[in-house]
Amino acid sequence: AASPPRPVSVEELMETAKGVTNMALAHEIVVNGDFQIKPAELPVHSLEKKVRDIVHKAFWDCLEAQLKEDPPTYDHAIKLLGEIKENLLSFLLPGHTRLRSQITEVLDLDLIKQEAENGALDISKLVEFVIGMMGTLCAPARDEEIKKLKDIHEIVPLFRAIFSVLDLMKMDMANFAVSSIRPKLMQQSAEYERKKFQEFLEKQPNSLDLVTRWLQEAADDLARLRCKMLPPHCSDDGAAGGASALCSTAVQNQAYLKLLKWDHVNRPFPETVLMDQARFQEIQLELEQLLLTGTILLVTFSAAGSALLDMPGFAEKIKTIVKVLLTGMHLPSFNLQESLATVGEKVCAEVNSCLSQHGFTPFSAEREAVLKGQIQAAASPDNTVCKLIDSRIQKFLENYLASSHQKSLPAVPGGLGPIQRELEEIAVKYVRLVNYNKMVFSPYYDAVLGKILSKE
Repeated sequence: AASPPRPVSVEELMETAKGVTNMALAHEIVVNGDFQIKPAELPVHSLEKKVRDIVHKAFWDCLEAQLKEDPPTYDHAIKLLGEIKENLLSFLLPGHTRLRSQITEVLDLDLIKQEAENGALDISKLVEFVIGMMGTLCAPARDEEIKKLKDIHEIVPLFRAIFSVLDLMKMDMANFAVSSIRPKLMQQSAEYERKKFQEFLEKQPNSLDLVTRWLQEAADDLARLRCKMLPPHCSDDGAAGGASALCSTAVQNQAYLKLLKWDHVNRPFPETVLMDQARFQEIQLELEQLLLTGTILLVTFSAAGSALLDMPGFAEKIKTIVKVLLTGMHLPSFNLQESLATVGEKVCAEVNSCLSQHGFTPFSAEREAVLKGQIQAAASPDNTVCKLIDSRIQKFLENYLASSHQKSLPAVPGGLGPIQRELEEIAVKYVRLVNYNKMVFSPYYDAVLGKILSKE
């Protein structure tokens, strides 16, 4: 009989949740090269936003009322200068001794209070110093915001704008810190995730069943491929020899390529890549859309001949049309045939416009009908052009995976030139994900493959 459940304290639950959250955040930073901290935005009509706006308005109204008194009261303003001072000091590095001295000297709150009491406080001069110092410390991307501050002459709106820009500067600083710690975080996060998975494995001994099946299928795929490549006169022993020559890295790479063709609805995802299932699925959907785009471009250029090949911007226009009209292509309500019919109409109009502008003869009605038919045929999974583009995309990703630790990257196969930029962007994202997963789980993969390959 199972032992009775042990009561879990709230503290333990909180600690566990914190651990999982931290691990998920570290994982996000490591595998997402575009990860950035962004300002939190409350929903427009939410209660939180209404409360925050009311509190902020009351604060700034109070500041304005104090500054309009005769003589002005500077209590609120001095507190704000104190906060600004702390913000500026937080941006400094240990070597910024001179800047630290300047900020401390000019924004000396005791001296500012004395000047306020004696009616000698020049708040405009202090704000001018603050803006200058922000310009010195901010990233080049914020130069425009700093410039706009100099055009604000009323104190209260200026204070508000200063704090908005300081928030952006803090975000820039945090994103810089994230990019700086990524290499170190990668190693630590990998060790932490491996340790957590081992703990899970000890509690659930069958936790590698899906991984084993996944890797076995990849080994079988490669073995079949090698047998096909053997000369026809080779015996069964020769085929077995081809299978036994498989190496762990090749099988793993093949397994990761299989994740890009996964049936997410009907088949569970392997345990070790479960945390990244949504990422692999997103890449899969992006590749499916890119496959259609590449197919449409190839049949369009084939139909138009060499006339459009070197025309600047033509391929980008077609890609934009396809991207817009295929938005949401993976939703159940999406009608691919209808959308491809519209794509055909738009592409033919763009082709004829471009041909006319450059002195070529536009398409006849017959040629238009042929091109529209070829574009609509891309919806069929058995379409020859689609299969060709798909096999070349898969080959490129396979080569990219195999050469991911080398300086020279693989050449893009013929026919994929118009979608090279998009394909390389996806490949970079995909390979980063795969390499990190390998770093975390390679001991488990090696153990499973050791049994599979020795059996083969």
